[in-house]
Amino acid sequence: MELRLVAAVNNQTSATELLAVIEASFTYYPSQKIVMLAVEQSQFPELFMSGVLTVNDDNRVVVYAEMFWQQARLWHQRGNDTVFPVRYIFSQERRHPQRPPKSQGVVYQRFISWLDSTLIFRRVDIDADLQRFNRWMNDPVVAAFWQETGDMQKHRDYLQAIDADPHMLNLIACLDEKPFGYFEIYWAKEDRIAPFYDADDFDRGWHVLIGEPQMRGKPFVTAWLPSISHYLFLDDCRTQRIVIEPRVDNHKMMRNLAHGGYANLKEFDFPHKRAALHMLLRERFFSEQLWVPRSTVTAHSLSLS
Repeated sequence: MELRLVAAVNNQTSATELLAVIEASFTYYPSQKIVMLAVEQSQFPELFMSGVLTVNDDNRVVVYAEMFWQQARLWHQRGNDTVFPVRYIFSQERRHPQRPPKSQGVVYQRFISWLDSTLIFRRVDIDADLQRFNRWMNDPVVAAFWQETGDMQKHRDYLQAIDADPHMLNLIACLDEKPFGYFEIYWAKEDRIAPFYDADDFDRGWHVLIGEPQMRGKPFVTAWLPSISHYLFLDDCRTQRIVIEPRVDNHKMMRNLAHGGYANLKEFDFPHKRAALHMLLRERFFSEQLWVPRSTVTAHSLSLS
């Protein structure tokens, strides 16, 4: 039987305070799908208009988890749901929407309850991050899959090329501002993956390396993996699918992707590797509450009982 949490709110409660209460409710009771609120329907008109609050068949004010976690203002640092207008252009003989300017600084921030830490994704700062990036790329564990070992100049050139590419964005992942990993995210329509499946205009994809060995365990994977998915779905509400193509012998990564809701669709050959195409659907991510992987939800729920 599903537990329904009820939050009482008074006339002095601000919208910001209410959002914090709702987020805490879903964070500490991650298996719950609904929060009921004792509020007047006239008290928070903007929250009703944006879908944070809705009215159910019993005329009760409720918050549905799958709608709440699509509110970009809470985690995405752009802070609004404005979408970039569509204008089609060509690059490398591929027709695709013109992409928005790249975000700067922190782009996503989320408190991870089971680590008691804040996870942050921020843009790469080449001058500040180059030495760290060089060390990570020369780590044997990372090099086995990325195959990008080299000196500082090689890696400066590498990061500058990503910076100059409109279809890619590189991010540093931090826990409480301590860097531990690197992400490259891309628009699939313009990427090398596009010829291998029917890419939609707003499909996104990503690559990852975890550079700090002490942060490669399961508790950390269950923080960053659903969070990068969450960030990409929040970044553009038109994104319905996320893809990733790990090497077929990266069995640990594929197990992690399965826990995160990614389906293994097929194997195919890139020039440099045999890859396995995985895909995550927006509807599945939000309806199944995959911002917390199932194993973590079960353990967390049991600890609260």
